[in-house]
Formats: sequence, structure tokens, C-alpha cells
Amino acid sequence: MSKNIFSLIKSDLLAAKSRDPAARSLVEIIFTYSGFHAIFLYRISHILWKIHLKFLARFLSNIARIITSIEIHPASKIDEGFFVDHGAGLVIGETSELGKNVTMYQQVTLGGISPSLNSEKQKNLKRHPTIGDNVIIGSGAQILGPVKIGYNSRIGANAVVLNDVPVNQTYIGIPARKVRSKSEISSFMPYGIIDGKIDDPNKSRIVGILNEFNEISSRMKLLEEELNNFNAKDRFIEDSVVESEKKKKNNDLGNENETNIKR
Repeated sequence: MSKNIFSLIKSDLLAAKSRDPAARSLVEIIFTYSGFHAIFLYRISHILWKIHLKFLARFLSNIARIITSIEIHPASKIDEGFFVDHGAGLVIGETSELGKNVTMYQQVTLGGISPSLNSEKQKNLKRHPTIGDNVIIGSGAQILGPVKIGYNSRIGANAVVLNDVPVNQTYIGIPARKVRSKSEISSFMPYGIIDGKIDDPNKSRIVGILNEFNEISSRMKLLEEELNNFNAKDRFIEDSVVESEKKKKNNDLGNENETNIKR
């Protein structure tokens, strides 16, 4: 991040104004938005971290967490235009990296995987996600480990992401899975969905199985009808054969009787 702190804070302020329909003015954002307060204090604590005043950086970030309920580690790297909507419970880990114009909602976690196990070996390693430009992360989403979220992607509410997400994708569910591949750079979609619709892949599979089941049932009915027709024809043929045999026997008996009478 080559820009100075004032331009970064200005970009964060403008991001909140442009992406939150409830924001009426910049003054309102400055004084009432806890997400902006958390980002503002992060920008200061990040500078303190970079000049090796790490205790002061952590102390300030802890004050920010107490005030805003948003925890952003001062060592994390966040580019311009970062917007946190509501934000309570949001956690951004130490080695997280965020690109430009990222949007997050409340209770999002950018965390590591099993940080309490072998903690010494994990120090100074990349443990947290890297988020690309223009990404939207829905409320309650958990993005864990050193995964990469491609630019313009969307992470749905309460999704759990454990693997990389390609660019221009939307992922939902536990574990997160792809919904569609479509670029939506020009529009902002809150909570990572469009028009309130989520095309769940599991639902599509279930519908496909039901359709296949219905098709098989229809074919079974047709086969059953054909079998019944075949059985009816078979019975008709058997009856015809039996009837012809009876007539033949009767004719034979009649011929024998005529022969006996003539004798």
C-alpha cells in the first residue's frame, strides 16, 4: 500500500458512503459507523506495527475491538476502499491480505486452521487468507487458512471456505461450493447474492434425481401396460388354440360316430 494514511481513510469513508444505502452523509459515517471506526484505528495501528511499535499497535487494536466489537490485527494488510457493514464479531487475522474495494459483513472470520496446534511452527508463516479486489464476503462467512479469493468473487452468508476461489465466482454452503461463473463488476450485491436468489447445487442435483425418477416411473408404467397388453394377447391366443382343439376333437368324435353307424 503506497498511498498515505489520509488517502486510505478517505477511500474507506467514500466506500461506506457509496455501498451503504442507509448512509446519508459523510459526517454521519464518521461519527456513527463502528465499521469505519475500526478501519480508522486499524490504519493507525498498522503504521505503528510497521515502525516496530508492536505493543502500541496491539494495544490500540485491542481498544478498537472493545469499542467496535471488530478485531483487525495490526499486521494484516488492507488496501484502499475497505468497507465493513455492521461488523460486530468480524475477525481479520495477522497474515490476512485484502485488495482494493473489499466489502465484509458482520461475523466474518479470516482465520487460520488449528492455530492452537504447533503454534511455534506457525509463527512467521502465512496462515490467513488473501482476498482479491472487489470481493464481497457475506455475514457469518468463515474463510480459513492461506487460501486465495479471486477478484470480483462473492462469498455467501455462513459459507465455510477452505480452498481457493477463482475469479468472478460465487461460493456458498458448508463447505463452500461454486454457484455460477459470471462477472458482475459494475454492480454491488449485498450478502453475496443476486435478487435474493441462491442457486444451490445440491437442490439442482435433487431436482435432477427427482426428474429422472419420474421419467423412470413413466417408462415403467408404459412397460407395464405393454406387458398387460401382451399377456392379454397371449391369453387370447391360448384361448383360441384351446377352442380350436376342442372343435377338432368334436369333429373327430363326430366322424368316428358316423363311421360306426355306417358299419
